[in-house]
Amino acid sequence: MLLLETGREQNSSPAVGVTKHIPARELTDASQDRAMDRRKLLKLIVLFLATLFIIKFFSSSKKGRMKINSKIMDMDTNIFWWNDYASEPDNLDGPKEPPKAEKTLAKKIIKKEPHNLTSLVEPQEAEKTPVYIEEEEIEIIEVPVKPSAGPLRLVHLDLKGAAPKVSYLKQIFPLFSFLGAHGILIEYEDMFPYEGELEVLKSPFAYSVEDIEEINTLAKLHKLEVIPLMQVFGHLEFVLKHEKYVHLREVPKFPNSLNALAPDSLPLLKHMLKQILKRHPEARFFHIGADEVYELGTSEDSKRWLEKNNGDVGALYLSHVSKVCHLVTEMRPGMKMIIWDDVMRKISVPTLRNSDVTKLAFPMIWNYRPQIDMQSLATLLDKYQDAGFSGVWFASSFKGTSEVDQRWTPLKYHLDNHLSWLKVMDTMDQYPSLTFQGIAITGWQRYDHFRRLCELLPVAIPSLAVCLQTLKYGSFNEEAKKAVHHILGCKILLDSNICEGSGSFAGAEVYHMVRKIHNELDSSIDEMMKDPFLRGSLSNYLRKYNFANPRNLRYFKTKLRKLQDGWESFLEKFRKVMEDIFFPDAVEEWMEDNVNEQMTKVRSMVQDTERIYDLDGHKKSLKA
Repeated sequence: MLLLETGREQNSSPAVGVTKHIPARELTDASQDRAMDRRKLLKLIVLFLATLFIIKFFSSSKKGRMKINSKIMDMDTNIFWWNDYASEPDNLDGPKEPPKAEKTLAKKIIKKEPHNLTSLVEPQEAEKTPVYIEEEEIEIIEVPVKPSAGPLRLVHLDLKGAAPKVSYLKQIFPLFSFLGAHGILIEYEDMFPYEGELEVLKSPFAYSVEDIEEINTLAKLHKLEVIPLMQVFGHLEFVLKHEKYVHLREVPKFPNSLNALAPDSLPLLKHMLKQILKRHPEARFFHIGADEVYELGTSEDSKRWLEKNNGDVGALYLSHVSKVCHLVTEMRPGMKMIIWDDVMRKISVPTLRNSDVTKLAFPMIWNYRPQIDMQSLATLLDKYQDAGFSGVWFASSFKGTSEVDQRWTPLKYHLDNHLSWLKVMDTMDQYPSLTFQGIAITGWQRYDHFRRLCELLPVAIPSLAVCLQTLKYGSFNEEAKKAVHHILGCKILLDSNICEGSGSFAGAEVYHMVRKIHNELDSSIDEMMKDPFLRGSLSNYLRKYNFANPRNLRYFKTKLRKLQDGWESFLEKFRKVMEDIFFPDAVEEWMEDNVNEQMTKVRSMVQDTERIYDLDGHKKSLKA
C-alpha cells in the first residue's frame, strides 16, 4: 500500500494534510484510464487533421479533371461516351457483356446533374482504359445561340488534294465574301496539324497550328463563318491507310470505312475531334461527314451486333453517329452537327425517330446533278420532317462532280445544278418543322483520298462566282452577270465555257495557263502527228533500228524541235505560277497526270529524229 498526501502540492486547503490509504490496484487502473483517454483524444485529433487534408486536396486539385456542365470527370478515362449508352441492348463490341474494366467505369461515372460536383473516377480504373491517353485538357465552351440573318451560303474547301497555301486563301477569302458567301466549310483531312499520337495522320505539307489560326483570323476579318468538317465513319482512307489503324477497318482489305464497334474506334475519333475543336473555339456547327459508309455491317463485330438488333443496319449507323455527336457536345455543349444524308435516305422513319441523332444534328442533302428529281427530293424532305429533324442543309457543287478526272470546269453544268436547288428552296414553306439552315457549295478536289485530282481551285473560280451570284439574285440574270464581270474582271460566256478577258481574280494566271494546256497541248501534238513525212519516217519500228532518210526527216525536224521548246518554256513558267499557290506534291501530281505523258512523247520524238538524222541514212542498227 502507498501513502498519498492529497492537497499538499496545490496548497488549496488551510486544513492540516490528511493522509488516505489507497489500494495499489485502484491506482494502477486509474492511471491506465487516463492514458487511454489521452490516446483516444490524440487519435481523434489526427483523424480530424487527416480529414481536413483530404478535403482540401480533392477540392483544390485539378489534375486529370475536366469540368463539364458543372460536373468533374477524370479525363484519363476517355469514355465520356460510354455512360450515355449504357442502356443500349448488349455491348456494341459483340460479347454479351462489356469488358470488366469498361463495365466498372460505367458504374463509376454518375449521370450528369446540374451543380453535381461528386463522383470521381478512381485513378486505378483509369489506368485500365486502353489506347488514347489525353495529353491535355480542352476548354469546355458553351456554343452561343446567335440570331441568324437567314440561310447561310458556304464555300466548301476540300483539302484532300491540291490544298492551297494560306497565302492564296488570304487572297480568295475576300473574293468569297464579295461574291456573297457567308462561311467556309473546311474539310481538312490530312492537312490538319494533328499532334502527338495522331501526328502520323498529317500530310508532309499539312498546315501548321499558326496557319489554322491565320485561317480563322482571315475568315473572321471577311465575315466568313468557319465550319470544320471531319469524317467519322466513311471516307476515312487518310486514317485507315496507316498500318497503325488497319485493325479499325470495317473490311480488312479496304481502307474506306471505320469499324465503329472496334474498341479503339471511338477513342481515336475523340482524340481527333478534340484537336480540331481546340483550334476552332468559335465554331457553332461541326460537320461529321458520315457519308458513303461502304460495306457497313460486314465486319464480324457488325454481324454480331446485327444478330442481336434485328439486322437493322440503319440502327447500327445511327448508333455510331449518335455516339460521335455526344463526343462533340461533351466538349462543345450546344454545338449542332451536320451530316451528309445519303446513308439516312435508306433508313426508315421509325428507326430515325428512335435515335437522338434527330435532336443533335441536321442532315445535309446533297445532289450535284444539273437536273434534280424534284419528287424524290420532296420525299426526302417529308421523311426528315416526319423523323423529327428540326432543320436541313442542302449541298450543291461548283467543281469536282462532273467527271472523276475533270480538268476544265463545265460552267453550265454547275449553273443548272444551282437553278435546280433554287426551285427546291422555293418549296421549303411546305415543311414548317424543317428550318432551312443554308447551302454548302461544294468544290471537290478528289472523289476520294485514293483518286486523282479534279479541277484546280483557281480554274473553278468563275464557276463559283456564277453559282454564288445565282443564289444571291435568284437566277443568273443580267444583274448577276454584271456583278461577276465586275468582281472577276472577265465576262462569263456559257456557250464557250470560259470567262473571257484577262481576269483580275487571285489565280487568274493559273486559270488561263490551264486553259491553254487543256485546249492546245494535245491538239498541237496531234497536229504535228498529221505530218506525212513524220508518220512515214518516224514509226516505232524505224526508230528502234535507227532507220530513216535524213532527206525526209528535214521536213519536220525543225518544226518538231520548235514544238518542244515552246512547250518547255511555257511549262517552266506554269510550274512557277503553280508553286505560288500549291505545295510541291500537288504541282508534281498535276503535271504528271496532265502534262508529262504528252511531253515525254514529244521529247522522245525530237531525240530520235535528231539522232537518226545525224546517222546520214545508213543501214539498220539497234539504238545505242
